[in-house]
Amino acid sequence: MSSTKTDLVQQATLSPLGDSAIVVTFGERIDYEIHKKIKMFMDTLEVHPFQGFIECVPAFTNVTIFYEPLQVIKANKGRTIKDFISPFEIVSSLIKEKLNEVSDEGELKHRQVSIPVCYGGDYGPDLEHVANYNNLAKEEVIHIHSNGEYLAYMIGFAPGFPFLGGLSEKIATPRRSSPRASIPAGSVGIAGMQTGVYPISTPGGWQLIGQTPIQLFLPNQNPPSLLQAGDRVKFFSISEEEYEEIKRKEGEK
Repeated sequence: MSSTKTDLVQQATLSPLGDSAIVVTFGERIDYEIHKKIKMFMDTLEVHPFQGFIECVPAFTNVTIFYEPLQVIKANKGRTIKDFISPFEIVSSLIKEKLNEVSDEGELKHRQVSIPVCYGGDYGPDLEHVANYNNLAKEEVIHIHSNGEYLAYMIGFAPGFPFLGGLSEKIATPRRSSPRASIPAGSVGIAGMQTGVYPISTPGGWQLIGQTPIQLFLPNQNPPSLLQAGDRVKFFSISEEEYEEIKRKEGEK
């Protein structure tokens, strides 16, 4: 049954993060319904922000709201010191007012993003391990991975890195016991029940099954990240020749 507005206020837990941010938590597990509450609350807050609001940063179970304390105080002089001692308490009250405006009834609108992947070989050095771990052929891993639809629950760890839920249990594989010191940008990996793409070269311990020639993080663009929380992602398999051709065109941008 869908939650009412009152339920959403009761479900949310508010905690300070330093002196200029607040974390609003909606649950304790990776779950689509929790993601839905986060997105609908963010949409409401970004369309009708309070004075002093800077930005929202979503995660799996919560959203962090950054604010300017001085602006919050100046904009709320009418709220007596007896009622509010700190900017955190003022913002907490404002957030509860916003939560009262939100209902998680209805459906989210998701942007659809397709990403080409060259699987296996030098592009996916752990494909064979993932196949062996799950008692599958490498072709079966590719088929399952490229036929799934994934939800970007959050962007983090590295700039533009998407944590994608929805991976089939048939190809779920634990992280490597020994992380690599450097992973090429575009590498597509699996870690437990998640899949993701490394937008930049960085250390990491995910099982690498392929690589995309698409650039997921372009710092000179706005927004710089190709993927955003809430996007629906599908991968499709390409050949090495197609990979090199797309890579060449990407380099010309």
